Amino acid sequence: MKRILVGLALASSAALITAAPAQAAPVDPSKALKKQYVAGHGVRFSETTRSQADGKTVASLSRTGALEFGKKGVIAGEVRTKGKGSELTPPRMIVVGDSTYAQGDVFSEDLPEGKKWVRYPGGANARVSGQPLDIFEPKVLKRLVTKAKSFKGGAYRGSVTFAEMSKLYGERIDKKLGKIKIAYVLGANSKGLITGVRSEFTMDFGLLGKSTSIVSTRYTGWGAKITIKAPPADEVIDSDELGSDTSVPQEIPNGSLNSFAGVQ
Repeated sequence: MKRILVGLALASSAALITAAPAQAAPVDPSKALKKQYVAGHGVRFSETTRSQADGKTVASLSRTGALEFGKKGVIAGEVRTKGKGSELTPPRMIVVGDSTYAQGDVFSEDLPEGKKWVRYPGGANARVSGQPLDIFEPKVLKRLVTKAKSFKGGAYRGSVTFAEMSKLYGERIDKKLGKIKIAYVLGANSKGLITGVRSEFTMDFGLLGKSTSIVSTRYTGWGAKITIKAPPADEVIDSDELGSDTSVPQEIPNGSLNSFAGVQ
């Protein structure tokens, strides 16, 4: 799976970072990450995301979930989401193989008897996290580390543009996104494992004002035994089977960079 990133309540950058002793030559996070890719194991995460416009919070979400690893990276993910945000964000979501499964609130309304989950295509490219900086993409993690302006106390600090990220992800993005900078703090422990990521970016909508989004993600339990399975087949219905009159959303956010600007 290319990326599951494994949007937005703010956590301070200090809460994200597990301080490490001063290191003359810090452990390479990319190499540390690759060693974690063992089948049947993974990592847990918690996340707060907040979006503000004109000094007011317009979206505030909290997520908890887990990612399962294979030999080459993330192969499955699950997440529970609560808070104020997009109606298209499922309260519970599971990504396995090429499918994404959603449950709760509007996603559980008007379903046929016995059905509890709605299946959407595109699992391989979905993300269960609202974090635009996917540390599980080797190229992304390497760029965040090498592009950091400073490394102190186990924290890499720097900035990267959406244009740079689009090249790393192999995505085409809306032009208005390209020049926007994402400021980040990347926390790492003494073993080089990422303990957290805090990202922040501001979008200017002209007469409509500016909107600032902050996403803080913590990673814990590296190497834990984690197995994520798809829901029972008899409890699942495909989104395209629900018909045009259903109140269930026909699609869910796909986690692309464009989705952060409301562009699909």
